[in-house]
Amino acid sequence: MALDEAILRGVAEGASPPTLRFFGWQPACLSLGQAQPVADVDFDACSRLGVDVVRRPTGGRAILHVDELTYSVTAREDHPHVQGGIVESYRRLSEGLLAGLTRMGLPVQQVERPEEHDRDQGPVCFVTPSNYEIVFDGRKLVGSAQVRRGGVVLQHGSLPLFGDIARICGVLAAKPDAARVRARAITVESAIGRALPYAEAARLMGEGFASALNVRLEPGDLTPQERAWAEELRSDKYASDSWTRRI
Repeated sequence: MALDEAILRGVAEGASPPTLRFFGWQPACLSLGQAQPVADVDFDACSRLGVDVVRRPTGGRAILHVDELTYSVTAREDHPHVQGGIVESYRRLSEGLLAGLTRMGLPVQQVERPEEHDRDQGPVCFVTPSNYEIVFDGRKLVGSAQVRRGGVVLQHGSLPLFGDIARICGVLAAKPDAARVRARAITVESAIGRALPYAEAARLMGEGFASALNVRLEPGDLTPQERAWAEELRSDKYASDSWTRRI
């Protein structure tokens, strides 16, 4: 999370280009939405299972990050791929996600939901799709969230590759119904019948973004300034209880 915010700062200052980043998590981590109550977390279960807890800079509800491909897109608000409101930019960026998932052999689709769709979905992100999020056979496959700051859009999201999509229930205080989560969400492995390695998923997703958004992706690394900002943000914000447990 600190790296994503550091890249956002670099883009805001004109020191970093628009950036598509893929990453994974080690150890497993439960992330909370920016405004989600910390009371949703079962900290004893997280400690027992070796699961970290972090609060995202973006909204939404809890995600257990394990066995997944995570992506982030960071660009100025006037960039053609993120121009307009949140829903419109979601729709454009979802084209990249759709193209990548199609390359993985997944006949997926976007879900367009009315603004008044049910918001009482409980603490689990993957239970209910939002506008233009992606489903397979009616079950949510990608969870995404967005924040805008300093004239910059940061959108990141989670693509579960394999494992039990309902594992999150064991680290939430409410102990949501695991059967309901499995009925409403799905992993890539369950959808295509095989476990897709992380490197293959990242490659195919990158190809999908490049094709759908008509951009040339150039491999890169964090700048020294981004690394310095990320370390500062990690220690002062994302690793701090004053941020994680603030609500």
